[in-house]
Amino acid sequence: MEVKIEQKDASDWSYRGEGAANIVLAYTGSSPSFIGKVMRITKKARNGSSPKCDSNQSVLTEEERLLWRDVEELVTSPTKEIAEQIYTQLVMSPLLGSKHVDAGMRVPVTRDFLECVEKNVIKQRPAWRIDVSVVDLERDFVIIMSDHSLFPGGVLKDEPCISVEIKPKCGFIPSSEFIAERNSVKRSATRFQMHQVLKLREQEISELSEYDPLDLFSGSKERIHKAIKDLYTTPQNNFRVFLNGSLIFGGLGGGIKRTNAVAGKAFEDALEGIILAENGLRTTSFIQLVAEAVYCSRVLDGLLEVQRLDNFDIEGAIHAYYNIVCQPCAICQQLDEARPPHRCSSLHSIHMDESLKIAKDYLIAATAKDCSLMISFRPMKDGAFGSPHVYLQSTNQSFNYKVNFIDLDLKPLKKMVDYYELDKKILNCFTQMLEMEHKDGNARTMDAIETIN
Repeated sequence: MEVKIEQKDASDWSYRGEGAANIVLAYTGSSPSFIGKVMRITKKARNGSSPKCDSNQSVLTEEERLLWRDVEELVTSPTKEIAEQIYTQLVMSPLLGSKHVDAGMRVPVTRDFLECVEKNVIKQRPAWRIDVSVVDLERDFVIIMSDHSLFPGGVLKDEPCISVEIKPKCGFIPSSEFIAERNSVKRSATRFQMHQVLKLREQEISELSEYDPLDLFSGSKERIHKAIKDLYTTPQNNFRVFLNGSLIFGGLGGGIKRTNAVAGKAFEDALEGIILAENGLRTTSFIQLVAEAVYCSRVLDGLLEVQRLDNFDIEGAIHAYYNIVCQPCAICQQLDEARPPHRCSSLHSIHMDESLKIAKDYLIAATAKDCSLMISFRPMKDGAFGSPHVYLQSTNQSFNYKVNFIDLDLKPLKKMVDYYELDKKILNCFTQMLEMEHKDGNARTMDAIETIN
């Protein structure tokens, strides 16, 4: 019998966090059907309208249907929720491994439920998220999936589960031949590092992160450990920790700044009884545990491979986009007509199938660069070795662990224009900072950023 979630059920779902497209709620009630589950609710722009649902009409644009023509279920998806689920199941799961991906299931909800949820979570949502988005009350379904901050079955007595959520970001330096010479800094600085400078200038963050994605993706145990330590030190919205499904470190939606003494002590205390180290050493051991799981699982190797599907960079892929939408290329029009033909002009003479492949690979890679990694740990009982497991030498403990990718969102084709514009903005800001530092060899990065208009 099909379950329908109604207004009376709203109090059983609590705010877990949100991204650009969805709000995530965790189940806190007693129904066996939902224990150990989370719900993804679609958002819309505060001043935006909801697309009408027609079971005979695809939610994808004509160009997107061409792009994804080899995935029939995706092409015919009548709603965004169904398209997202099919994309996760049939596109991302085969690429990242089905054991690490949960596409979830669609469950019908009433409008009253969505209205009640929106009121319940308003105080927990970050102010800047509230300013730009609201719950889409026109949706008939939500996506229910396993709560990957827990092991299957939810919270079990005497079996604590501690989980870490990491946003790895892009793990490689691009080398595309289509990167303009004026943008050659892309070949030496990570996208994450450059974007941090823009975020600081626009006051989205108060200081630069110490984290370097190249460390996390390096395959080196020492560099992975450094990456986890740096994420803990400056978590922003890239590092969160849950105990039995409840947040104990990191921000609900907006992230936190540098980990101060108060936050550090609270986290150290929360680890008591799980990480069997002396007081003051539990956090250090936990960081070692996470690094060991990342290193042993090798799961980031597969993620990096999918990210590398972007082998043209947005500077090349944007030309394929204009081929697909059959519009004059706005990028080429911006270039100086007096100059010899630029290297990207050759992309406008390729076959449509090649353009489709370039754009499709770019969007899949964008999903992989934007997703989160959830690693859950459970202390193992006397010699009962499950699989997989890691050994924490500093405390002589063994832990079962599981790894899942979450937030594998389908990127709209039209977003390629936004990606290109953001890329330009990031590069302009970063190169301005470098120029300021070059003018004054003693200038600190923070000082240089403050001088950028």
